[in-house]
Amino acid sequence: MKDVKVLGPGCKRCDAAVEMVKAEAAKAGIDVRIEKVTDYAAIAQYGIASTPGIVVDGKVVHAGGLPKAEAIGGWLKS
Repeated sequence: MKDVKVLGPGCKRCDAAVEMVKAEAAKAGIDVRIEKVTDYAAIAQYGIASTPGIVVDGKVVHAGGLPKAEAIGGWLKS
């Protein structure tokens, strides 16, 4: 199971990022546990300045704007 955190204040882009991760995980048949991190202090600990940010298994893989769906699939498969 992949542990995914979506970092952001709860904006529409952050919610869209969560849905994109869910969709790509379902398409690839990968089990994921998704956590939305909205606390600014917790987000800052990952060293990102713009949201949404995506962390997969403890590694920051994206920050700022919505990622491409293909990129999400690659992060989940690695």
